[in-house]
Amino acid sequence: MSKKENPAPLDEEKETVPTGEAGTDQESAPETFTVTREQMEQMEELARQLAGQNDKYLRLAAEYDNYRKRTAKEKETIYQDAKMDTIKRFLEVYDNLERAVRQTGDEENVHKKGMEMIFHQLESVLEKLGVTVVDPQGESFDPERHSAVMHIENGELGEGVVSQVFQKGFLLGEKVIRFATVQVAN
Repeated sequence: MSKKENPAPLDEEKETVPTGEAGTDQESAPETFTVTREQMEQMEELARQLAGQNDKYLRLAAEYDNYRKRTAKEKETIYQDAKMDTIKRFLEVYDNLERAVRQTGDEENVHKKGMEMIFHQLESVLEKLGVTVVDPQGESFDPERHSAVMHIENGELGEGVVSQVFQKGFLLGEKVIRFATVQVAN
């Protein structure tokens, strides 16, 4: 065979074998190439560079994922802290409305009804925000939720039981917004 006859069968082979599926229609030995030592070293160096770039990419992707999670957590924390600070300001209004409703007595008048309506509306708003009221009257003292300002000797109540609540406490989820101010029996 001459060199001119050789290319024709190869061109025919390329036409009969679809691209990307070489060797699927024919039973032939895998193609082998001869490379020099220099070419082999270049290929190994390129493979190392590719592995290094792949490692850098994976590390960067992991760092970005950690950054995204950390900033989302920080945003949530900032939001919760701002929410707690805002709610703390409204607790003063809550206390004053509660006192005003108690001070009006049993008489039924429009002012008392109006204050009760406003007080219940404020309670509803706080509830929608996820705030729960802590009224520990008769419960055992919990230093993580209560602040004891007085102790009394009372034989009827058990040791460490809250005998009087001076100011109710409030929770936002499990976090204490304000400790309940209480009197504890010894």
